[in-house]
Parts: sequence; C-alpha cells; structure tokens
Amino acid sequence: MIVFVEEQKVPPEEELDEHDKTAIHFIGYENNEPIAASRLRFVEGYGKLERICVLKNHRGKSHGRQIILAMEKLISSKGYSKAKLNAQTHAENFYQRLGYKTISGEFLDAGIPHVTMVKDL
Repeated sequence: MIVFVEEQKVPPEEELDEHDKTAIHFIGYENNEPIAASRLRFVEGYGKLERICVLKNHRGKSHGRQIILAMEKLISSKGYSKAKLNAQTHAENFYQRLGYKTISGEFLDAGIPHVTMVKDL
C-alpha cells in the first residue's frame, strides 16, 4: 500500500482486488521489517508476477531481483515454464536485465504507463 497507494497515488480500490484472496503473496524482510512485496497467480499457462514493489529507501539493493527469483522458482516448481508481468515503463530495463522481453505496446494501468513482458524459465 505504501508504494502504490501513498507513493504512486493509485486509488486503494484499484490496488486491492478479488485476486488478493487466492494469489500467493511474497514478502521480503530486512531486520524483521517488511521492505518488499509481490503476488503470484497462475493465468493462461503463465506464472503471472504482480504487485512487485520495494520501499523507496531499500531500492537498488537487489531486493526486487531476489523476490522475482523466488517467484520464478515457485513458478517452475509448479510445472510452469513461462512467466509474465505488466511492468511500469520506468522499470522496463530492470526486467529486461532479468531476461524479460517486452511483447506489447504501452498501456495505462491505474493511470501509470505499463508494458507486458514475458520470460521463458
């Protein structure tokens, strides 16, 4: 909520949805404090990475990379070989460095520019 609702001004009613109850949630901690989060769903043959965020003062320390690698490991363990995500365009290069390829043009989600990206695991 801090990253999306407070920092990026996403309306809470768009941030919380019906998938929260059934998704697999990941939380990254540093010194027993939650600093990163994401959720994972399985949709149309993909492990779909969603809501990936790291608190502002903890960015640039590989926390985002670590949570994504943990998600990819779980995707593979469930027998899936592809991952998919909708990346905010400012983070597109970050995901490209992790092996994701852009497969869409730019679109708005919660008023923020995004692209869809995929990766073969």
